[in-house]
Amino acid sequence: MIRFILNQQEISTALPAGTLLLDFIRYHKHQKGTKIGCREGDCGACTVLIGEIKDNKLFYSGATSCLMALGNAAGKHIVTIEGLNLAGLNAIQQAFSDEGATQCGFCTPGFIVSLAGFCMSKNVPAYDKAIEAVNGNICRCTGYKSIERAAQRINALMEKREKEDAITFAINMGIIPEYFSTIREKLSTLNAGEKEPVPAGNKFLGGGTDLYVQQHDSMPGEKINFLYGRADLKGIIKKDQTVEMGAATTVTEIADSPVFNEYFPSIKKYIHLVSSTQIRNMATVGGNFTNASPIGDLTVFFLALHARLILNEGNIKREVALKDFYKGYKTLDKTSGEYLEKIIFDLPAKDHLFNFEKVSKRTCLDIAGVNSAMLVSVKNGHVDRAFISAGGIGPIPTFLSKSSAFLVGKEISPEVISELLSIIKSEISPISDARGSATYKSLLLAQLIKAHFTVFFPAMLSQILTVQPV
Repeated sequence: MIRFILNQQEISTALPAGTLLLDFIRYHKHQKGTKIGCREGDCGACTVLIGEIKDNKLFYSGATSCLMALGNAAGKHIVTIEGLNLAGLNAIQQAFSDEGATQCGFCTPGFIVSLAGFCMSKNVPAYDKAIEAVNGNICRCTGYKSIERAAQRINALMEKREKEDAITFAINMGIIPEYFSTIREKLSTLNAGEKEPVPAGNKFLGGGTDLYVQQHDSMPGEKINFLYGRADLKGIIKKDQTVEMGAATTVTEIADSPVFNEYFPSIKKYIHLVSSTQIRNMATVGGNFTNASPIGDLTVFFLALHARLILNEGNIKREVALKDFYKGYKTLDKTSGEYLEKIIFDLPAKDHLFNFEKVSKRTCLDIAGVNSAMLVSVKNGHVDRAFISAGGIGPIPTFLSKSSAFLVGKEISPEVISELLSIIKSEISPISDARGSATYKSLLLAQLIKAHFTVFFPAMLSQILTVQPV
């Protein structure tokens, strides 16, 4: 049995654990405010809030229920638009009404739910955070300005919170119903007993944000080995100059990590390029690596950190370099019984230079056309270490070993960058696909490599922009 709380109702269901949460909400509980839109995590019409206890505190985050397995809801509080209703309009609904922030209304529940998540966030309120909360919600009617005005009104309300508990304040201000004050205790009771194990197969599942897009027809009936909620696969731990990260760590947890923020000060800017808030709250590092996409954003990011992977098959564990993990399109150095347990990488020196670049048609909610990351450290004016990665060029994400080796010992100059671009061009074998022609991708990668150097050496900006391959 899978047990969780749906709004105010305690749920116990024997439905297959791979059933989509969206379908359970609509077809089994007949709560139709959560809409069916794209079924690919793009539109946000199916957004729900996920409440769970972490470090003895109750946290809420938005998620797309069209990509969430029922098994991943176990032990959590699932909140739909119906679970936010008061006797009259709540404060968010009132702001939308006052600002004319809804027309056809199909997308509106998702926006309301996402902004409720913002209101229950432990972060200091800010208008840009309110807008960030709805970056995974699409509206085709309003032009967004009325929605932005509604978000501004809600943020102004939240700025009065000061040091009051976020959930208590939201209740007192008529943003969420009174019953939210009982959820922490109910979840503690729900999770206190011995849990029935969900029958597991060899279909490993993290957050589901890729598998449910690629295999939406077959996944609901699969016997799944759920990895998303396993505590032993969570956490970002610094040990001396090495970081060990559980494979079920989410993209959001990376963005919020003190370690990543210390060593990669632009981490939030990079993570902002990775899908939407709802998807980042669900998507795991392990899932991004093992879906074997040639344009995986996190894959390209960690290739440039020379990451290593720990694979687990029961009592047998082994280590493989991320750069050696991909053998061909969607082909991994991994057996069907292995799952990714841990990612390990060495922290760069404090004076390192790191950058991640991505080109896509939309800033949020889009896959890359081409992406790239670069790490270099410079001592006494010369490069002493360099790692360069690229995605979207060929059938697998690529570590550019020859190009990386070329930079070592060099003093950065326009001439060196020009020669590097020529080596990169000889090292890659770009292919044409739906994202662009081989020629376009080769040119675009060259531009991204130049973009790295403009970030590293801004004083050379004008010279770098004119550099061409030898």
